Amino acid sequence: MKAGKYTGMMSQFNQLYTDNLQASLIRDIYSEAPNRNIELMRLMGSFRNLVQTLDKSGEKDYQKMKERLIEFLDDFYKDYSADIDQEIFVALMNICKNNLQQVHMPATMSQRNMSDLAAQLYSFYPDANSTLRVTYGKVQGYQPRDGVKYLPHTNLDGVMEKYVPGDYEFDVHARLKELNNKKDYGRYADADGNMPVCFIGSNHTTGGNSGSPAIDAHGNLIGLNFDRVWEGTMSDLNYDPSICRNIMVDARYILFIIDKFAGAGHLVNEMKLVYPKGKKK
Repeated sequence: MKAGKYTGMMSQFNQLYTDNLQASLIRDIYSEAPNRNIELMRLMGSFRNLVQTLDKSGEKDYQKMKERLIEFLDDFYKDYSADIDQEIFVALMNICKNNLQQVHMPATMSQRNMSDLAAQLYSFYPDANSTLRVTYGKVQGYQPRDGVKYLPHTNLDGVMEKYVPGDYEFDVHARLKELNNKKDYGRYADADGNMPVCFIGSNHTTGGNSGSPAIDAHGNLIGLNFDRVWEGTMSDLNYDPSICRNIMVDARYILFIIDKFAGAGHLVNEMKLVYPKGKKK
């Protein structure tokens, strides 16, 4: 094989991962021990986000988040056991103490101020990803159980079917409803005149892949990854190609929102759009 500019790339990757091994171990210990598995620490993280919302977004967004947090707390304390959480806290913090050097320990580790300890743990590693992830698959539906079949694509009509006025997840902006009622999708509709929204594929993704570009075989951006289907959330431990699917927002919907919904078509004009074979520009 003729040597090219990518010769030796894999060995370089291996060396970079080896150099990063210790930092990755430290990050994983913090992520798995205090931040994910101690209930009280997770609760403090919610209050920390509430304070940050007030500082960054103002009173209106703060009040909305506060209402959601109150609902969450009602459900949280229903099954919360302080005694069990305390035992878990001691066990997991001992894991941190026994596996981390002093330089990597929060300054408040030996103190009793839990709020200071939680703040340091949550801000210790701002980059939760820091690994190169490349995965591949096909745009593909799945059938998780008898009589249930999920198609690979969803359209804007489906968003309207889920519309619940005033609901923080399923409310729909009046402008979006207007565009859909008029079928005013501009040049972003598919061949059948529908407005594509999301699609699923057999790519093996995990936490940290959200926002990753979905690229076709020719290197064109066709969507952005943001979630996994419910039946495939176990894929961190066991990838089953028959039911593990990642969820991506369609690039056409992104362009539609920028152009038709937000009225920022000048941004689209700066892009080079690639059309499928047989699709008019």
